[in-house]
Amino acid sequence: MSGGGPRAVIQLVILGSRIVGKAFLEAGRQAAKNAQHRPQGAAGGDAAGVTNARSGSVTDRLTREHLMTLDEAHLILNTKRGDNVEKVLQHYEHLFKANAAPVVEVTPKPAAADGQAQAGKFFSARHQQTGPRYSSPYLQSKVVRAKERIEAELRIAEEEPVSEPPPPPAPTEPPAGGAS
Repeated sequence: MSGGGPRAVIQLVILGSRIVGKAFLEAGRQAAKNAQHRPQGAAGGDAAGVTNARSGSVTDRLTREHLMTLDEAHLILNTKRGDNVEKVLQHYEHLFKANAAPVVEVTPKPAAADGQAQAGKFFSARHQQTGPRYSSPYLQSKVVRAKERIEAELRIAEEEPVSEPPPPPAPTEPPAGGAS
């Protein structure tokens, strides 16, 4: 009898389906666990450090406004906290230009004598690309926001008067005839 062959194939397909189904179920459970667990300091959908900026301090307010910490801004512009404003602006200008859209210069060319311009030569002869070959508006916006964040921090630092804290009050002596 040849009836055992198809039955074995069907059992094999059912067994394989169960194994694959269990694997998908376990993967779904693990994905749900991973979605709920977020390690401290891990980058998520929020800018790092913005969610932790909850105090009423000026720095936390600036972090929430600009959606970027001061450290992130310095990392983006490749500067350090103690660098002067000129260096920050120099790095900003370089990075902004490096991610800018290419500038295309158009030079007018006299029309052909027969009135028909050749399509292939139109762009290659009349347009010359200067500047970067690729551009990234996203990176440009990050560079601008980083510069604005550093400038805001510097403005706040300039506004705050650099004064010494008041001296502690002098200790007062207890009254002389005092214990009853």
